Amino acid sequence: MKALLALEDGRTFPCSSFTGTGEAGGEVVFNTSMTGYQEILTDPSYNSQIVTMTYPLIGNYGINPVDVESSRIQVAAFLVREYQAFPSNFRSTRTLADYLKDQGVLGLENLDTRALTRHIRNAGAMKAFISTKNLDPADLVEKARKIPDMLGQDLAKTVSTKTPYVWKNKTVNYLDPGTRPLSPSIWQFKGEKKSIIAIDFGIKYNILRSLSDSGCEVVVVPAGLNADNIKALEPDGIFLSNGPGDPEPVQYAIETVKELIGYRPIFGICLGHQILALALGGTTYKLKFGHRGANQPVKNLATGKVEITSQNHGFAVDIAGLEKNNVEITHINLNDDTLEGFRHRDYPVFAVQYHPEASPGPHDASYLFEKFINLIQTQS
Repeated sequence: MKALLALEDGRTFPCSSFTGTGEAGGEVVFNTSMTGYQEILTDPSYNSQIVTMTYPLIGNYGINPVDVESSRIQVAAFLVREYQAFPSNFRSTRTLADYLKDQGVLGLENLDTRALTRHIRNAGAMKAFISTKNLDPADLVEKARKIPDMLGQDLAKTVSTKTPYVWKNKTVNYLDPGTRPLSPSIWQFKGEKKSIIAIDFGIKYNILRSLSDSGCEVVVVPAGLNADNIKALEPDGIFLSNGPGDPEPVQYAIETVKELIGYRPIFGICLGHQILALALGGTTYKLKFGHRGANQPVKNLATGKVEITSQNHGFAVDIAGLEKNNVEITHINLNDDTLEGFRHRDYPVFAVQYHPEASPGPHDASYLFEKFINLIQTQS
C-alpha cells in the first residue's frame, strides 16, 4: 500500500505501509541499533515521535511477550527500509506487523532510511506527517508544520503512571486504593531490602528489573507526586526515571527534586538526569538530532575508561552552567563532547544521560545501579 512521508521543511519520501491504511504525525528521529526494535517501540521516551531504524532489515526475529519496556507501543509510527514478514526465532510468538496493527500504529517500509537519516543529521530532527490516504505532498507538508514542536512540551505527564505501583515478581502490581494516602506501611521488606521510590517520567521496565536485581524494593509513583508525600513514605533512596519531551516545562518535578536534594540519595537517568540538573541550577537545550542507539561512546572521567552505552534523548544539559553549582562532571560523550554524567560534591546525588539498564544495548554501565545502592548504604 503506497504511503508518503512529508517533512516540515518540504522534503518528501515515498514508501509503503505494511500495517494497512493510516496517518500519523510527530517528530521524526533515527535509531542506530541493529536489534532491539521491540524495546524501542515500547520505550516511553519515544512518545509522540516517529522512529526510523537505520539498520536495513527489521522484523526478522518477530515479537515476544517478554521484551517490552512498558504496557504499550509508544512511538507514533515506525519506519524501516525492509520489513521481514516471516520471522525466525524460538522466542517469537507473532509478527511485528501484527503487533503494530493490534495497537493502531503505522508501520512503513520501502523507505530510503539512509537518505532520511542523512537529511535529519544535516537539517536536524523535525516534524513529519505520514499518510496512506492522502498522497498530496503539499497537504502533508502543511500538516507536518501544524504539529506541536517538541521544544516546550511536557510529555512526562502523558506517559507517567496515574496510580502508584510496586514492582514485584517482575510485574506491575498496582497498590490498592485502600492504601492511599500512601504511608511507610507500603514497604513489605523494610530493613531487609533498600526501599526505593522511583518517580515515573516514563520509566522502562528494565530499570525496575535492574533495581530489583540489585536487592531493592521499588515503588513507582506518578511524576506529579510532591516532596512532602515522598518524604512521608520514608524511602532509603529516590530514583528519577527516563521520559519523553522537553525537561524545562516539567516545573512541578523540578520543584519536587529541589526539596528532595539532601534528604536521601538520588540517582537520575535520561530525563531524570536533566530534571536533577535543572533542580541544581543548570540549564538544558535541544540537540540538533539527539542521541538514539545502542553504540554511543561515553568516557568515564574518573577511571578514563570508555563505556559503550544505550541512549535515547533529544535534549542535553549545558556543562558550563552546571559546573558553577558545585557539581563535578563525571561522564562525557566522545562523539560530540556533550554532558553524559555528573555528581554533586556535597550532596549524595548523581545522574547520567544514558541508559545503564540498556534494553536494548550493552551492559557496560550496569555498575551504576550498584553505585546507587552503595551510596544509600553509606548514608544509612
